[in-house]
Parts: sequence; structure tokens; C-alpha cells
Amino acid sequence: MITRTVDVTQELAAFLRTRRESLDPGDFGLPARRQARRTPGLRREEVAELAGVSTDYIVRLEQARGLRPSADVVEALARALRLTPDERAYLFGLAQQRPRDTDKLATTAAPPLAQMVADLSPLPTMLMNHRYDILAWNSEMARLLLDFGTLPPSQRNAMWLCLLHPEIREFYVDRERVVREGIAHLRAAWATRPEDQALTALIAECITRDEEFARLWAERDVKINGRGRKVMRHPDVGVITVHFETLTPLQDPDQLLVIYRAADDESQSALDRLCAR
Repeated sequence: MITRTVDVTQELAAFLRTRRESLDPGDFGLPARRQARRTPGLRREEVAELAGVSTDYIVRLEQARGLRPSADVVEALARALRLTPDERAYLFGLAQQRPRDTDKLATTAAPPLAQMVADLSPLPTMLMNHRYDILAWNSEMARLLLDFGTLPPSQRNAMWLCLLHPEIREFYVDRERVVREGIAHLRAAWATRPEDQALTALIAECITRDEEFARLWAERDVKINGRGRKVMRHPDVGVITVHFETLTPLQDPDQLLVIYRAADDESQSALDRLCAR
């Protein structure tokens, strides 16, 4: 029965029970003598053993008796029940816990997204992950900002370039705002992925090497800035103003598709001249 609001305790109980009952005991190599079952799927004690918890704990969860499993227990249940990635995310949501996905962080571009970056030409487009690592880009973005292919992978990071690359440091007309907004995004990403050592190392390097970053980081601003305007001072074609849009694919939520569009006729003309070079 659908109610006006979701009772997450009841839904957690029902979800665990239906997933348990949908499993085939034969897939778990259970002895034949244990196959005579009055109910479908695995028994509660079998799920408890697979998850490393007590049978009583599973009983109380499935009876909606007010338990809130920890993130570790949710992960163990997801493995025991062989949940799909979408089911796993749903279970974490019901338990009001956050999954630890550091082993799934995007470090390379998903092939369909890399193809989309190319297909979006002539709009300057790039693909980044949550810590601003640049994973893919098209030729228009390379002409506008920098040919990222000439850089070592460790330097293909939008924040690192903005702070420490000699050309990009002076590229943005309103540099402090760009840096401030970038730092606010990084802080939000850092809080949700505390075990991401590469992100922690990036922040530590920026704090050590750039006083402006250290000052702004200490202000603890938090903001996910997926849409906005940037004014850039290009050495070949002059000032270009763009609107940017950041899209998050449902299938690859750790990858960010960033698309630039000219904000006015003069900027479009400058982009056309730049791409024609």
C-alpha cells in the first residue's frame, strides 16, 4: 500500500525481506539437505552468517523494530544479498547512511562520456571528476584554455592549473571569485569523500603552495556551483565571456560534464576565430 509519506523503517524491512526471498540458495552452494524450504530464498540465519551479524539482528531489521544499521553493516548486507549498484544505493538511502565508494572514484573517462565530449564540438567541453581532475576534453576546450595533453596527468587538474600554472593563473579576469567557488566545491567533495587520499593530497599541496587558497580554504565556504559565468583573458583573441553548465550523468555520477557557451556576440566571434586557427 502506498502512503502519503515513506516510513523508511517499514520500507527497509520490506526491501531486505524481498531481496532475501529472491535469492536462489543453490547460488550459494548450500548443502542439498538444506534445500527443503518452506519459504523462498535464503533463511534469515544464512543471511546473518553471510553478513557477519546475528540472526536476531536480521529478524529485528525485517520486523521494522527501529534499528538503524551502520554504514559497515549496510555494506555487509548489500554484499550478502548480492544487491545491484542501484539496489545498494537504495539500501544506503533507506538506512540514512552514506556509502564508502573510494574504490569506485572516477580516474578515467567513461567511454560514452568521452565520445560525448567530442560530439559536443564546437562547444568547448571537458569531463572532470569530483576533485577537478580533467579526464577528457575536445579540441575547442584545448584551444580556449590549454592543451591538457601536453601536461603530465598529475597536473591535469583545474584547481591546480588555476593556482599554480603560470599561464592559467592570469587567465581569469575575476580570478578570486573563480578560485573561491572552486574551493567551495572542493570542500563539499572532500566532506563526502574523506577517504579520498588523492583529494586530500591535492588540498594539502594547494594550501602549502598558494597563500590565497590557504586563506579561502580557512573560510570554510561550501557550494556546489554547477552553472555560472566566467570572463577569460585569452592571449590570442582577447576577452571571452562564457556561460558554463555542469551536468552529472546518472550512470556515472562521479563524472562531471562541463560545457561552455559564448555569453555574447563578441565572445562568439572570438571563439570562432580561435577555433579556426
